[in-house]
Amino acid sequence: MTKRHLRERLLLAGTLLISILLGGIPLAGIGWIIMTRAITTVDGLFMSLILLTLSGIFFLNAFMELRDRGLLAFLQKKKAGPPKEPPTTKAG
Repeated sequence: MTKRHLRERLLLAGTLLISILLGGIPLAGIGWIIMTRAITTVDGLFMSLILLTLSGIFFLNAFMELRDRGLLAFLQKKKAGPPKEPPTTKAG
C-alpha cells in the first residue's frame, strides 16, 4: 500500500465520519424542538422538516459511501442461477 493510497483511504474515512456527525446534529435539534414543546407551532414544524431534510442528505451521503466501499453487501440481491428449462410435454 502506497503512501498516497493510505492518505486517500484516511480522507474517505474522515469524510464518512463527518457525514455521520453532520447527519446526527439535526436530529438533536429535532429532539430539542420536541423537548421544548415547540413541535406544535408552525415554526417548529417547518424547522423539523428542514432539519430532517439536512439529516437525510448527510445520511444518504454516508450510505452511498458505505455502499461504494462494499460494506453493505448484505443489502444487495443475490444473482439467480441459470433459468430452469420448462418441462417438455410428450405428444401422444
